[in-house]
Amino acid sequence: MEELLSAAGYSTVPFSGEADVYLVNTCTVTGTGDKKSLQTVRRLRREHPGSKIILCGCLAQLRGNELLSTGADLILGTQYRGKIVSLLAQVIRDGHPLCAVRPLGLHPAYENLQISHQSDHTRAVLKIQEGCENRCSYCVIPQVRGPIRSRPLPDILEEAARLAASGFREIVLTGIHLSSYGRDLLSTASLTDVIHSLQAMDGIYRIRLGSLEPTIATPDFVRAIRDADKVCPQFHLALQSGSDSVLRRMRRRYNTSQYLKAVNEIRAGFPHSALTTDILTGFPGETEAEFRETADFIRQVGFARIHVFPYSPRPNTDAAALPDQLPDALRQERARQLISIGEDTAQLYRKRWLNLVTEILPEEFVNGCMEGYTPEYLRIRLPVGCRCTPGIPLRIRIVSADQPTMRGEIV
Repeated sequence: MEELLSAAGYSTVPFSGEADVYLVNTCTVTGTGDKKSLQTVRRLRREHPGSKIILCGCLAQLRGNELLSTGADLILGTQYRGKIVSLLAQVIRDGHPLCAVRPLGLHPAYENLQISHQSDHTRAVLKIQEGCENRCSYCVIPQVRGPIRSRPLPDILEEAARLAASGFREIVLTGIHLSSYGRDLLSTASLTDVIHSLQAMDGIYRIRLGSLEPTIATPDFVRAIRDADKVCPQFHLALQSGSDSVLRRMRRRYNTSQYLKAVNEIRAGFPHSALTTDILTGFPGETEAEFRETADFIRQVGFARIHVFPYSPRPNTDAAALPDQLPDALRQERARQLISIGEDTAQLYRKRWLNLVTEILPEEFVNGCMEGYTPEYLRIRLPVGCRCTPGIPLRIRIVSADQPTMRGEIV
């Protein structure tokens, strides 16, 4: 959307400054996301009464016309982002707010938005999939993103080539349900086909995968990506809960034994890999014993990083109607405890890298020191005066496991 507006003559300015148009991209995964998004719109309307405000993303898709009362001028949702310029022009011309949100329907098309540059200097996000059909009991995303649809492989490779030509050395593959890529295509294209095609592309040094379902980590999948040496050994396997009874109420499609099997498959193929995950705590009816099962499971897996968020009821989801909704204070307290456990497992993972040799992609100078990430997404700071070039890989030895930035020296 930024590139489309730039091509139409707009120039990008800091969000905190004065602008003719403010674009707020919303999230509705949690109630906190809703609250922050709406607070931002109301603050903008109060502070910049003459500016146009565009509200897009999942919350906009979920609530549509209702959000015109917030002061936004254009409600865009998760469709028609490619028409942002013409819709904004219509709002300016007609002089009154417009809601462009429409039902997604059974067979929405993949909106093929393209990019050629991003704010990061070395890493580019490349979206290849949209939608989800899992219908987990707590999740509102299928309502606002619709069924799965995959981006055709030639379009993916065209954008990847453009990003590589622009100087990006790492491509991050993302999607709403990345593991389902290709399931809707008439061809036999799969996620591994995308990976192998990018593996063969000049100018790309790394391929990083976004969030994956643990069920994808079969022996065949691990063997296929292990043969692609550009794949970063950092795997984000969504967990949500370490309690089998909670997983059943969530309608997740695996149990803890299957999750551990996926972990073991990955670690057999990538011995030093970093495993990261999401945890949802305070699910309706979650007992103290079930909470402790999750805490123990986090320790058992030994995650390199976890993202914990307390459960919040989402509109029109089955979990919102379940009995035994936990008090918010208890959900927040359980989240704090799991975050602390996650910090401990992350520190243990970092310590295992002490004195080992690995590689970083230098990215930027911070306080006179070059910093960058390893393939495992460990952030490394090099000593003052190190001579290196952003985007050119360096072999380094890790000499400190400080958090959140470790220290390394050039080999």
